[in-house]
Amino acid sequence: MTHNALFSHAFTFYFQMLNMKIHPDRYTFPSLINACAGLLDVGMGNLVHHHVLQMGFYSDLYVSNALIDMYARFNELGKARNVFDNMPHRDIVSWNTIISGYSSNGYWEEALSLFKELRKFSLVPDFATVSSVLPACGGLVSFVDGGVVHGLVEKTGMRAHTLVSNALLSMYFKFLDLENCRKLFDETVARDTVTWNIVICGYSQSGLYEESIKLFQDMVSKFEPDLLTITSVLRVCTHIGELNYGKFVHKYMMRKGYACDTTASNILINMYAKCSDMVTAREIFDRMKCRDLVSWNSLINGYFRNGCCMESVNLFKMLKVVLEPDFVTYVTLLSMSTQLVNLSQVKQIHSDLFKVGYDSCLVVGNALVDAYAKCGSTEDSLTQFYSMKRRDIVTWNSIIATCVHFDECDIGFKMITQMRREGVMPDEATMLSLLPICSVLSAKRQGKEIHACILRLGYHLHVPMGNALIEMYSKCGSLKNSVIVFEHMKTKDVVTWTSLISAYGIYGEGRKAISAFEEMKRTGVTPDHIIFVSVIHACSHSGLVEEGRAYFNNMKKEYDIEPQIEHYASVVDLLSRSGLLAEAEEFIVSMPFTPDESIWGALLSACRSSTDVKIAERVAERIVELNSENTGYHILVSNVYATLGKWDKVRTIRKSLKNRGLKKDPGCSWLQIHNRVYVFGAGDRHHEQYEEVNKFLELLNDLLRKEGYVADLKFVLHDVDDDEKREMLCGHSERIAIAFGLLNTKPGTPLQIVKNLRVCGDCHTFTKYISKIVQRELLVRDANRFHLFKDGVCSCRDLW
Repeated sequence: MTHNALFSHAFTFYFQMLNMKIHPDRYTFPSLINACAGLLDVGMGNLVHHHVLQMGFYSDLYVSNALIDMYARFNELGKARNVFDNMPHRDIVSWNTIISGYSSNGYWEEALSLFKELRKFSLVPDFATVSSVLPACGGLVSFVDGGVVHGLVEKTGMRAHTLVSNALLSMYFKFLDLENCRKLFDETVARDTVTWNIVICGYSQSGLYEESIKLFQDMVSKFEPDLLTITSVLRVCTHIGELNYGKFVHKYMMRKGYACDTTASNILINMYAKCSDMVTAREIFDRMKCRDLVSWNSLINGYFRNGCCMESVNLFKMLKVVLEPDFVTYVTLLSMSTQLVNLSQVKQIHSDLFKVGYDSCLVVGNALVDAYAKCGSTEDSLTQFYSMKRRDIVTWNSIIATCVHFDECDIGFKMITQMRREGVMPDEATMLSLLPICSVLSAKRQGKEIHACILRLGYHLHVPMGNALIEMYSKCGSLKNSVIVFEHMKTKDVVTWTSLISAYGIYGEGRKAISAFEEMKRTGVTPDHIIFVSVIHACSHSGLVEEGRAYFNNMKKEYDIEPQIEHYASVVDLLSRSGLLAEAEEFIVSMPFTPDESIWGALLSACRSSTDVKIAERVAERIVELNSENTGYHILVSNVYATLGKWDKVRTIRKSLKNRGLKKDPGCSWLQIHNRVYVFGAGDRHHEQYEEVNKFLELLNDLLRKEGYVADLKFVLHDVDDDEKREMLCGHSERIAIAFGLLNTKPGTPLQIVKNLRVCGDCHTFTKYISKIVQRELLVRDANRFHLFKDGVCSCRDLW
């Protein structure tokens, strides 16, 4: 009965036998124990073992071997080991059974330990022993033990046995030793389907997809693959997006009459969906007699990835009629809602998740944090984060990235503190999220602390991390540290060079930016379209007009890179900053496409400090005609009209902005003193030390006037009298920040100020005088670049 897998019948006869008072013998129990193992019936197995003990067969070699095998199949390794340890006599089968039991259940150390113990006895390991211990060597990635077992195989001639050669192949693939794998495979004469599956799957898992396909082609020319081989190759086609070969394998399946079960059909749906053939994916889905959640999820995800969101939603509705969606389905729908920036749909899905109880699932919780953030609701994202009972590194990274995206830098730093308090170790993604916070706040001290942590964790060797550090230091006012990070990087990509050139650009080091670009070319790194924006921008801030022009012209000539709108905007900025307004206007008119507000804005920004009223008015009218939704350009036009004294047009623009609900970003400046960030708005009367700062500014103004400073009232963009204009200039946020910094730091200490908008011309002059009077270095970062004020001179040479 047991030989024919009629296990239940075997028990029926056994109990009839007991009822008839016929005593089982040493041949009855091995078969009966095998029946228990075949049915995976733990209760019956324990009962039979009890009968064995009762009837005195516990010392029988064959019965004990069967018991070890049964308990191993139940994953009851403790009981299996107990039987093994209490055996008065053991043969090679006993050892093989216990070793195989440990190995097949993933207890590799125990399997290897028993193999070593076996070798101390006079018993000789056979092919069954070796085929059980080789997976343990592979699982532990134990090169030494694997080599010892391989040596034993060669010495005893066991490699001719297919089971052993297959186990060796599998072990070397786990060692990622592809050279030995290929050698063993080529030397294997007796190959079976398992042999081919091991090498095809092994190459696929090692990322060698093309080699995997070539092996499959070699296999089908001389051997019939099984369904596992077929599905493995289909997965390869999915990974590399090889639709044509995927279709070939699918047709091969149909031609050879393979029974396409649910798993195989799901793999086919996934393959066609990932290769953007949704018609065939749907045909396979519709033909399936039995669909599981994977079938539905694969097709729903396929529609979403291919931009067919309505089909995804409709399919989800169909799914809810026949099956209960799982968390994978909901995560896909959240991703779709995120892409559509549909906040109400995210909230609806969240409500459904709460009803079915998936809201407590960690993956779902993380997806909700991300979805709310990407739909613009920081508040909901934070609420979801705080409601989660369990959080992993993904949760923390998502919420920190959210804080960065929405400029909630203070919350971002609090998150990292809380993260450490809860014992979560930051990973590379955490660091890459934190560094931009330091950049925004110009928080150099925190940036250095994060850099130290990066060094401890070894992430500094990774190129993206080095690139992020270069950018962080450059925006925190330390060009020197940016260059040091760059020089210590062993591997540099085009982003690395772009970061360095951009850093030089915002410090007005145009010549160094050009040298870096030329050095990059000598190292063999090919420039992309982004680096050309950076190098032209650097030329613009250093007055290197001819050099900037040359780079623009060489984009197409030398690298076949077609200039885009951002490159044209950079050239307009280059010409405008150098006072070549007429040429800039001609350049815009000659462009091969319609200029947008960024192009005209670059020219208009330069018109503010020019006496060419006609160009300023023409450009302003162009921007007004474009009717942009970007408030900044309307404010720029308003400011230019204010500079020209056209207050009626200023009022018209401001009224239009108000009617459209558009608001100007308020100007603010900040600085860091003793690890604390102080933020000041224009005309700020609510900050601490207001009285002291105000009096100090009055004192400074008196000192400046003695040095020859005269306020330039044209930079007050309001129609008020001159006295009020002077008062308004005195209330500019950067002046308050400078005064506060001077009052709260030791004499001679350099100050670093950050402003969210462009520094006005009068504040620029004011800061020059201040640096001379107080004999301090003042590093100011505005929306355009860094200005280093020292002894009455600015590093920008008035090119900003």
